[in-house]
Amino acid sequence: MNHPAVDAWEAWDPAAGRWRFDIFREPHDGDVWLCRRDEQRIRRPYREIIRCTEDGIPYLAIEVVLLFKAKHTRDKDETDFTGVLPLLSRAERGWLDATLGLVHPDHPWRARLRSY
Repeated sequence: MNHPAVDAWEAWDPAAGRWRFDIFREPHDGDVWLCRRDEQRIRRPYREIIRCTEDGIPYLAIEVVLLFKAKHTRDKDETDFTGVLPLLSRAERGWLDATLGLVHPDHPWRARLRSY
């Protein structure tokens, strides 16, 4: 398994007053992503969690993004969850519910995922 010494790279642009990029590295085992909150039970091949727009721009699968956001559940995270819940497939909702059950078993999103 690879555990990078640097877990995040950030670039703040003081002239513009904004972030240019903010990248987090996650542990992995070859081509398999390992969730740092439960590396033994939450794993997925990168080919499943890295999606691409029609223009070829890569992005992280929304159910994985929501797993990260679930840790603190700020207002903006709740807004994101509410906004994308109707867009999640049954499989994506099931995966998020199951993984929340491992790392945040009492999370309020779980009931909403199951009742949608």
